[in-house]
Amino acid sequence: MSLYAELRRRNVIRVAAAYVVTAWVIAQVAEFAFETFGAPDWTLKALVVVLVLALPLVLIFAWVFEMTPEGLKREKEVDRSESITPQTGHKLDRTIIVVLLIALAWFAWDKFGAGDDAAPSPVAEEATPDPMPASDPVDVVDKSVAVLPFIAMSNGPDDEYFADGLTEEILNSLAQLPELLVTARTSAFSFKGRDVPVQEIAATLGVRHIVEGSVRRSGERLRVTAQLIRAGDGFHLWSENFDSSSEDAISVQENIAERIALALDVVLDEDKRTVMRRAGLRDVEAFTIYQKGVAALYAAHGDADIVSALRGANAYFDRVIERAPEFAQVHVDHSDLFIHMLTNDVVGVNQDATEEELQAALPAAIEDYRAATRYAPSDAARAMAELDLAFLVGNWRGIEGRLETALNAEGCAAGNWFPVVVFVSGHAGEFLDLSQRLLSCDPLRSLSWLDATRAALWDGDPGEALRIAREGIDVAPSEWLSMALVRALVANGLNDEARTTIESRIRGPVLATALQVLVAAHDADSASTTHWLQRYSEEKGDAGNFLDIIVEAWTGNRDAANRIAARYDEHHFGPVALWTIANWCTCGAPWDLEATPNFAAKFRETGLQWPPPKPLPVPLKTW
Repeated sequence: MSLYAELRRRNVIRVAAAYVVTAWVIAQVAEFAFETFGAPDWTLKALVVVLVLALPLVLIFAWVFEMTPEGLKREKEVDRSESITPQTGHKLDRTIIVVLLIALAWFAWDKFGAGDDAAPSPVAEEATPDPMPASDPVDVVDKSVAVLPFIAMSNGPDDEYFADGLTEEILNSLAQLPELLVTARTSAFSFKGRDVPVQEIAATLGVRHIVEGSVRRSGERLRVTAQLIRAGDGFHLWSENFDSSSEDAISVQENIAERIALALDVVLDEDKRTVMRRAGLRDVEAFTIYQKGVAALYAAHGDADIVSALRGANAYFDRVIERAPEFAQVHVDHSDLFIHMLTNDVVGVNQDATEEELQAALPAAIEDYRAATRYAPSDAARAMAELDLAFLVGNWRGIEGRLETALNAEGCAAGNWFPVVVFVSGHAGEFLDLSQRLLSCDPLRSLSWLDATRAALWDGDPGEALRIAREGIDVAPSEWLSMALVRALVANGLNDEARTTIESRIRGPVLATALQVLVAAHDADSASTTHWLQRYSEEKGDAGNFLDIIVEAWTGNRDAANRIAARYDEHHFGPVALWTIANWCTCGAPWDLEATPNFAAKFRETGLQWPPPKPLPVPLKTW
């Protein structure tokens, strides 16, 4: 008898088949379980090694032993005429079939169903192949989409940052297509970790389509699930799983972005594909590091010692710049530390910056904005970066022309210093029109609501400013927007409501007291104004504060405002800080131009009119 025939007779081949299929199912289930419970990568590898090493032992066992009615016996002890190996073989056949069915079911669930579980949608799966589109508001752009943060299904130390980075890369790629309106990061990421129906998300963000997905990493293995949903009826226009390695994440991101664009009937030629591919970091480790930096940047703006906190953010941004120097946004983010150092130094805020750091801060910020201009991903972003750079470096000659270019730029770029320059320059009405587009791009960005509120106020429409501020507070509350709401209430003569808003919404004690000064000054109540001004002085202590000139101007203390402004003007960054203060005062000229010769010389170069408009009525200020 041949060896093969003997292997078949002893059911060794059947045992081998049953073992291999069963081991595969065990490994797949174990992978899911280990990732779910956060087991380290070596546990799965160890299990696979054990299963592989056990195969020869199982085969030897099947060769040596045979199942009999009396139980297991050594094969040489069994009379061939009494052997029941045929019956045992039939049982093994049935076992193999059952395990194969289990394996197929698991494969189908993992391939086609796991993504939906990972990124749940409230929509029933029995949608018809071609459902009637649900009605949408007429002002919603048809080719509009929000990319929600992909869910990190594994829990490695960097997996959530990795998932956020992959999401932002997809978002940035899609945003390069002029045919698509893509909701910006701030709004899309506001839904992170929240269980909100896609219809509600789409209505909030003003889009017709939602992209959601999940990311699962195990060692170098990567599984990304993505799906495009039509929000009106929940129909899945496209869904796919991508199995790859972490090093191939960039190609996965590009593939997903292109599939989404095609599903939305965007015609892609090679030029558009090239623009999409240039939009992001194209470096897996870099976008993971960048997400950590962004998280630290946002946290820093709620920190009392913002300079120290921003140092932590820049530690990440430095690493990103080293790996991906052509990524424009990281340079803008990186500049924030240096601007805060300089502004704090101008107004006399206590900080831990050394003299050497302060001397190097402006050149560092300028270099950041030069890089942001050089590597800007769009004409709009370049126009904003060029305006910001000219403002910071003090090159104010011709700034009105730069303003006009920025105001007419298409896209969703908002700029950092652009709103500050706009209002003092008298272009608030044009910016108010632009702000509507910026809000459609990023409806949950509180700064956009703040700028729109200020634009209406500077444009001489306090009623519209109040309407915008109230709507913004409902959808994107922040302390800065609450401050704008207080100003709008004062401009409309609603001082009691302004006081209530200060008490309930303004957490910072110095800012809250400064706003109480404004309300008292608007009431022209000298006693109350003196009380709140004295309290402001006590709360801020000996340190300077950005609000010092503003509260003196609101209360009509012209000499005090001039003295402080003259001191600021002597600093090499003083003119920039003074322009910013004039913007925030919203009170016309917070000081006399003659008190600040350096600022005056630079401002005259702009060709703009001084004083700026006086949208906020403060009766105690008589100049």
